[in-house]
Amino acid sequence: MATLYETLGVREDATDDEIKRAYRRAAMKAHPDRNVGREASAHGRFQEIKEAYAILSDPVQRRVYDAVYAEEVSRLARRREEEERLKAKREAARQAEYARFVTLAMRFAERGYSRDVLFGVLLGRDCEVELAGRIADSVAALHASRQPAQPRDVNGDDRAPRDEEAVAQAAAPENPDPQSDPQAKPEAKPQAKPDTSSPRDREPTPSEDADTRGERAHANLFSTLWHGVFGLRQ
Repeated sequence: MATLYETLGVREDATDDEIKRAYRRAAMKAHPDRNVGREASAHGRFQEIKEAYAILSDPVQRRVYDAVYAEEVSRLARRREEEERLKAKREAARQAEYARFVTLAMRFAERGYSRDVLFGVLLGRDCEVELAGRIADSVAALHASRQPAQPRDVNGDDRAPRDEEAVAQAAAPENPDPQSDPQAKPEAKPQAKPDTSSPRDREPTPSEDADTRGERAHANLFSTLWHGVFGLRQ
């Protein structure tokens, strides 16, 4: 809003003569008779000029106006200072909160978590959705740029991140068909249980029968020699 001095086009320390001359110039310029086709707007402007001159041409009213104006200017200045202080405080708090969110995202990124995990963690800490998305994108990209190239397996495929492996395992069928999975291991054959039955209770196998007959022949020969030698001595 313009001051009375600005309405007349003079400085605040203008003399009475300067104010009078400024009023005459402004009044002639804004008079409705000199603004054909714009009479309505010219009339309003002309009234403002007359009111400004009525106050500033009276020494008493001018002093009151100057005092009120000075107080108003001071009040506006204090309000602007307070607004600037609050704005700076809010900005500092916003920057501190942003730094805290970035630090939190970096800590989880260094543990190997994906971008989506970072995004969820930030949302869990009351971070705005848009801000959480920007931080998650930036931190994930920065962390990925600092990591060495991922080793490749024998087939030349990159190793999937832990999160993708977990998702793949969760989506895999519980009983996969071994024939449809080329990497499936062959089913282990059941091992034969040891035979706990006594030799007398089971029939000997052909190999065991031959071994048994050989052992019996040796035993009979040894028994014959034993009894023959010691029997003669007796």
